[in-house]
Amino acid sequence: MVRRGAFTLIELIFAIVVIAVTVMSLPMMNQVLAKNTESSIIQEAIFAAATELNEATTAHWDVNSLEAGELYGLARVINVDSSCNSDQSSSRYRLRPGHILQSLHRRCLNDLSLGAADTTSSTIDVVENKAHGSQSIFLNANPEAQGYKNDYNSILTVSYDPPFAGASRSNMKKITSVITDSDGNAVVRLSTYVANIGETDYYKRRF
Repeated sequence: MVRRGAFTLIELIFAIVVIAVTVMSLPMMNQVLAKNTESSIIQEAIFAAATELNEATTAHWDVNSLEAGELYGLARVINVDSSCNSDQSSSRYRLRPGHILQSLHRRCLNDLSLGAADTTSSTIDVVENKAHGSQSIFLNANPEAQGYKNDYNSILTVSYDPPFAGASRSNMKKITSVITDSDGNAVVRLSTYVANIGETDYYKRRF
């Protein structure tokens, strides 16, 4: 018997099954891809929040932590609690407990009479200037057009005199970055502390 290109019943049923499975699988595949895309975006949002925290912690404590006439220089330490050594004959002059005795390491300001700056004023608080209200992380005005549904925003806040190790610390600030989705729900919250310990200068090793 010669076949003339017709499908047998078994072949027809098999083709119908394959088509049905394919049609049923497409929505599930789309859901998985969309979920993976959202997860990737959330990871990027976490990285963005961590970057914000790093930028804030590297900012100068405030303008009083800068040497006079060196607005873009290294931040020195304000003598906020009379812990800086004021004895000019001492090898640890302008050092606080914990500071390393090296020429290019942290120092207190020369003017030990300087008190703590008004840390509630953003005009002189350089760390506080990093804080901001809700702003979009991604430069995308229409998230749905890019294959994911949510637009993520970050809020960076700075709080003063935070509790740390069971006590309120006037020489520390707590920086918090909160990532929210388009509905305002918090996706991730990252926090860190910054202390008024100044910066370390570059140092060239000699061998």
